[in-house]
Amino acid sequence: MANKIKILVVEDEFISRTLLMEMLSPFGDCEAVTNGREAVDVLEKSYSSPENRYDLVCLDIMMPKMSGHEVLREMRRIEKENGVYGADATKVLMVTALDDAQNIMQALVEGRCEAYLTKPISRARLEEQLRHLRLIENIA
Repeated sequence: MANKIKILVVEDEFISRTLLMEMLSPFGDCEAVTNGREAVDVLEKSYSSPENRYDLVCLDIMMPKMSGHEVLREMRRIEKENGVYGADATKVLMVTALDDAQNIMQALVEGRCEAYLTKPISRARLEEQLRHLRLIENIA
C-alpha cells in the first residue's frame, strides 16, 4: 500500500479498542481515546494543519462524557469552521453494538458518517468498509 492512513479509534471499552487497533494497524498509524470529550479535544487539535488530520475516525456511540453522535456533530462543526468539506472531510466509521434504525439513521443522515458497523466487528467486514471508503486498495 502506498500511503498509510492516520486513524483515531474512539472507544471506551478496552477489548473493543484493542481489537480495532490491532485490525487497523496494518493500514495506518492508530491512536486511541477512551471518551467523547477526549475525542473532540484531539480532533480539534488535528485540524490545526492538514498533515495532522485523521483520514479515519472509528467512533463508538455509547461512551462516557459525550456520545458518538455528539462527537460526530462537533467534528463536522469543527471541519466547517476550518473550511474542510466534501472529499477532504475525515471519514467516520461508527462502530457500535446499537443496530436499531434510529441510531443508524441519526449517524448516517444527521451526523453524516460514511459507514456503520455493528459489533462484534470482523476483520473482513472492517476491511470491506475501508475499501468502500477508498482508504485502502483492493488486493488482487
